[in-house]
Amino acid sequence: MEDVLIECSPGISGDMLLGAFYDLGVPKKVFEQPLIDLGLKDLYHLDFKESNSCSIRGIKVKVENIDYSPIKRTWRGIKELISNGNLEDKLKQIIYEVFESLARAEGKVHGIKSEDVHFHEIGAIDSLVDIIGVCAALNYLNPKKVYCNEPMLGKGFVQTEHGKLSVPPPAVIELIRQRNIKVLSSFDSIEGELSTPTGIALLSNLVDYMQPPSKYSINSYGVGIGNLKFPFPNLVRVYKIYSFDDYSFNQQINLKCEEISIQEAWIDDQTPEDISNFVEKLRIEGAYDVSYQAINMKKNRIGFSIQAILPIDKKEYFRRLWFDYSNTIGVRERTQSRWILLRRRGECSTKFGNIKVKQTLKPDGSITMKPENDEVLRLKLEHKISTDEIRKIIKESSKKFKAFENWK
Repeated sequence: MEDVLIECSPGISGDMLLGAFYDLGVPKKVFEQPLIDLGLKDLYHLDFKESNSCSIRGIKVKVENIDYSPIKRTWRGIKELISNGNLEDKLKQIIYEVFESLARAEGKVHGIKSEDVHFHEIGAIDSLVDIIGVCAALNYLNPKKVYCNEPMLGKGFVQTEHGKLSVPPPAVIELIRQRNIKVLSSFDSIEGELSTPTGIALLSNLVDYMQPPSKYSINSYGVGIGNLKFPFPNLVRVYKIYSFDDYSFNQQINLKCEEISIQEAWIDDQTPEDISNFVEKLRIEGAYDVSYQAINMKKNRIGFSIQAILPIDKKEYFRRLWFDYSNTIGVRERTQSRWILLRRRGECSTKFGNIKVKQTLKPDGSITMKPENDEVLRLKLEHKISTDEIRKIIKESSKKFKAFENWK
């Protein structure tokens, strides 16, 4: 299976990626079919045209907005559109992840909930076309790995819905911080926006390695041309390659840093059954993890200490759950950072059929794989074999892994 290498020369944007994938040979129908399936076909015109930048040929993309609706869409509405769309699950998931990261970044810099980020802040119809189209192109090519070099950001100012903003825009800074992306500063003296929020959001979610392999052969390539004029070619190249690096052993992988919310309370006036039900409610609603234990409280009463680790953008929602579903009259809350290994869910083919597993990417590039506990329990009951034997069989089947999602 071929790999894909994205070359930011010098920066990245959604429309340039779209043009490069089209030039690479991805059919126009691949870009447009998901948009049709989501009911967006009457909101835009999409054109791919031959162009050049400093005499280098490539494809320039033009997305004309013909959506004259006065309604301002929010991320909440776009999320519902994606969720209800007639898309295959894998494509739906990667589209969702790109938009989610972009909405979280915009929400952070504007001080609002990600669900309330307006559509113009995520981008107009052109960003919908760019993001969905690029995700569809990669899904169509189905590369084994996606590589990219470090992008450059530029300097100066850019005109937005919020007025003039400095380059790089705040959302780009937040996306880079969230995903710990390394960037280059060689073109800091150049006035202009070299990398857009949409481009960085696509890279941060779709790329496996933010560094080209040390050895590879090129099978074919496509060139996407940007709209801005610089004293150097403003383009993005996308290559189909065969890489010869064994990244399982020699590639240093960046850890992922993210903000989380910690909420906790001590409760001494509810039954163990009520506490158990409340803890389960927190988990069902999306808590990363919940722990609780019995403690001695005032007047020698036995109570419970409950601590929940939560997504930062849902802390207000969970704050209400404490008061709606427990007897506590106060909740302690703090924001922390956590470093986590990249992971992804998938399945591997074994003699017992397809088993759901999770892969983890270690800092040295090695990959570990662990079956979901529910799957282990099911196999134990069905086949009357030990846990160790099940894990051994799954480990031997590790090369038959099929991912459901990108590393995240």
